[in-house]
Amino acid sequence: MTLERIPVARPRAYPPRISAFTQPFWEGLRDGQWQSTCCESCGKFTFPPKPVCPHCWSQKMQWKPLGSRGTLYSWTRIHAAPKVFVDEAPYAVCVVDLEIGLRIATRLVEREGATFECGMPVELVVLQYEDGPLLASRPL
Repeated sequence: MTLERIPVARPRAYPPRISAFTQPFWEGLRDGQWQSTCCESCGKFTFPPKPVCPHCWSQKMQWKPLGSRGTLYSWTRIHAAPKVFVDEAPYAVCVVDLEIGLRIATRLVEREGATFECGMPVELVVLQYEDGPLLASRPL
């Protein structure tokens, strides 16, 4: 499944650190592919991607695609932003429970006329900044 990519006409305020290990994640996300690591021994997914399973300590990790839907667990709107994000304020961030059992934090994208409520369904999208992608969520 390919995530919708939403263009953002500016560079990321705080670009992620990309290592040789996380390069497949960032390259995939740039193309709209949402993936992370899954343990071959116990079958549990991890996010962010990890070279060692935090559940059973196996080093048998492989990249697998993830589902793009979840439930809004919690959210807040940031008005007094850290200096690096001050030009983007106010903005919303959230915690999402994914259908596969992972809980992740993302930026929460506004939809015209939509209000945010805990428990509502959300989908993952890619914010395609000028210098690379970031993962985000938005109401369905």
